[in-house]
Amino acid sequence: MTARIPKSGQAGAPRRISVLGATGSIGSSTLDLLKRDRSSFAVEALTAHESVEALAAAARDLRPAVAVIGKPELYGALREALSGSGVEAAAGKDALLEAAARPVDVAVGGIVGAAGLEPTLAAARHARVLALANKECLVCAGEVFKAEMAKSGTSLVPVDSEHSAIFQALAGERAERVERLILTASGGPFSMLTRAEMADVSPKQAVSHPKWRMGAKISVDSATMMNKGLEVIEAFHLFATAEDRIDVVIHPQSVIHSMVAFCDGAVLAQMGAPDMRTPIAVALAWPDRMATPVKRLDFARLAALTFSPPDEDRFPCLGLARQALRSGGGFPTLLNAANEIAVRAFLRREIGFLDIAEVVERVLASETPVAPHDVADVLELDAQGRRAARAAIGGLGRTIAASSDGGRIRKV
Repeated sequence: MTARIPKSGQAGAPRRISVLGATGSIGSSTLDLLKRDRSSFAVEALTAHESVEALAAAARDLRPAVAVIGKPELYGALREALSGSGVEAAAGKDALLEAAARPVDVAVGGIVGAAGLEPTLAAARHARVLALANKECLVCAGEVFKAEMAKSGTSLVPVDSEHSAIFQALAGERAERVERLILTASGGPFSMLTRAEMADVSPKQAVSHPKWRMGAKISVDSATMMNKGLEVIEAFHLFATAEDRIDVVIHPQSVIHSMVAFCDGAVLAQMGAPDMRTPIAVALAWPDRMATPVKRLDFARLAALTFSPPDEDRFPCLGLARQALRSGGGFPTLLNAANEIAVRAFLRREIGFLDIAEVVERVLASETPVAPHDVADVLELDAQGRRAARAAIGGLGRTIAASSDGGRIRKV
């Protein structure tokens, strides 16, 4: 599925926007841009999982038609926080899906993980443009998701910085002239550590990304390089490019966000400061562009741009993701489910950092998934992967305890 140029709304009218996952890292950056250009956008719906105060504050400021909190038990708190604002409060899964299905010009899919699949699909069926930040929709349900997008005619603009870079580099180009896609990776916070040193890193260290400000889960995925593996799968679906023509290179400066190599030897690279507001702005304004406050590149001050191949021995998650993509069928869904459970266990100090890859590898080796044909199949496979991951964690026999040496962890 190649990303299509969006259909424009009524000329001169503000674009109606829904933001799914408004209090997460993508959502917060989106809201920052909306607040800076209030005349160009009208907010229809904002949603969050459990951050009532942040959601209510954003709703009072941007005045959407509805604000939805995912946890039903938080409805009373949200309703009270929005009392007198004129903003409708709602809660629970049904309310979330209803909000996601409201017709808008742009729906921002910023809910992290497989939990974002159903609401993002609902948005894809009813929005003119889906600004997709939830990579798990394509990882878990690539063929199902593409089929739904084809039915609705909704245009898709990727928000991941790497896929936004490729999307921009491909503008006006013929797909058959593309030789390779080149995804760049910062290398994460542990790029210089040995595997022995990574065995003792703590969740606090893993979420301290050297370049990007992201949520905890995505930060850990960056540290393991699973994030880059998921992006390979996403690029496979977004740009109809074979797995063996999607490269990954380590680029610590995070200035080049990705590249496209063409058959004539030319390589187009999209560059910019490492700030998610740029790719979000591309999606919000496409096919136009909008001003952002991000730091501008000063080429005279750039000391060097360096590149190196990824080390899959130290970071096996990248290879596991490629393995799942090559295996096809339901394996990418299992991969994502197992990774989500393993990352959650690591953040809770139930397993060590290196155990994340081991859990995923055990799940891929132990399960024989059937290819999903619809959303129900995807959700069933996701549940299967989570059960298998919990069993794998139990089989590790790990006990993790906090130590006094700067928040590091050790196995005891």
